[in-house]
Amino acid sequence: MKLICSLAVLLLSAAFMSPTLAQDRRVPTSPSDIKLSYAPIVQRVQPAVVNVYAAKIVQNHNPFLDDPIFRRFFGLPGGQQEQMQRSLGSGVMVDPSGLVVTNVHVIEGADQVKVSLSDKREFEAEIMLKDSRSDLAVLRLKDSHEKFPTLELANSDELMVGDVVIAIGNPFGVGQTVTHGIISALARTQVGITDYQFFIQTDAAINPGNSGGALVDMTGRLVGINTAIYSRSGGSQGIGFAIPANMVRVVVASAKSGGKAVKPEIAESLGLKTPSGALVASIVPNSPAARAGLKSSDLITAIDGQAIEDANAFDYRFATHPLGGTSQIDVQRGGKAVRLTVPLETAPDTGRNEIVLSSRSPFQGAKVANISPAVADELHLDVDTEGVVVTEIADGGTAASVGFQKGDIIVSVNSQKILKTGDLEKATRDASRLWRITLVRGGQQINVTLGG
Repeated sequence: MKLICSLAVLLLSAAFMSPTLAQDRRVPTSPSDIKLSYAPIVQRVQPAVVNVYAAKIVQNHNPFLDDPIFRRFFGLPGGQQEQMQRSLGSGVMVDPSGLVVTNVHVIEGADQVKVSLSDKREFEAEIMLKDSRSDLAVLRLKDSHEKFPTLELANSDELMVGDVVIAIGNPFGVGQTVTHGIISALARTQVGITDYQFFIQTDAAINPGNSGGALVDMTGRLVGINTAIYSRSGGSQGIGFAIPANMVRVVVASAKSGGKAVKPEIAESLGLKTPSGALVASIVPNSPAARAGLKSSDLITAIDGQAIEDANAFDYRFATHPLGGTSQIDVQRGGKAVRLTVPLETAPDTGRNEIVLSSRSPFQGAKVANISPAVADELHLDVDTEGVVVTEIADGGTAASVGFQKGDIIVSVNSQKILKTGDLEKATRDASRLWRITLVRGGQQINVTLGG
């Protein structure tokens, strides 16, 4: 969820890590130690790790089927043909009532989701929450009237490089599989998997199908949700990434409370290089940050005692804070240390007016919305952006076929300026042989002309 401070945060180089809480750790000291088994941990954890099956109906249109003579000659049905696409991933039971955490990319666009337990029972599941920015989704099992085994969430901030971990999931659909390794690195930020660039890296073998599965420590607690691998071949090459448990904890709490996932406002880095920290480039008037006294050019060095090395650390630290409370922010201002208390609030979503365009036009099948602060946050737009933005594209629609994309900002249609969704809806009702459209994509203005 989002702190409405609308900070434009600069990516700064950092060269230090904050001290980690000490824990009891030891290396094997005798042959008998090496013969020890992970089996007791696995037996305790496995029942809480599930398989997630997602199915999506796709309409395939064959132009030959529009010809009645062709259909009659070959005995084929007319119109569009439906095809079922299926995907497979893993998940983790995090609440005994039947809440499962998995990756958004496992269930994205699914018309039907099923969860298979370790005892082979299957349940249909509903999607309670999807947060594409963290790539986490929360499912609830339908028609379940029992208490399910769960995994306790660890404090992922206490992990250390070298800690032994176990990965459990369903790689390649072969069935539940266990691999082990160590934490290879922490706070990986140049991965490009989700917006919250703050990953646990492990050498435990992770393969396709492991997505959404569990990464657990030697006490059987969940330290992360496996989300991706680094591979040129499609198989594990010893570099896997997991979303930290502290991020999972906040998203699950948000799903239980019926809210949206945590979405802090982070603008693009401006490239300024200093030893560490996140530099505030601008403040939105009357925002919580402004009310707290945060100012442009403040250098944020810590949030609630956690050091901030760069913009990714800033993003992650705020993302793992629940709404409704406050955060203590340490800043450097004019060479002096200043501590500020900033309230954590959601982004206002008034005036979104989201609609699906159905009129015959290049926009048919596109869902569009006015750019409210919440929409700007979800789609990574500048908070000052105004107008109408594409929030979703239906498969098989005209908008998809002509190449519109989620995040496109519609500026004008046939010389009519588009300021709100009603303007665009009105413009699409008028039949036209030519459509002259101006849009903004990735900060670049594009002019296109399409046939009617």
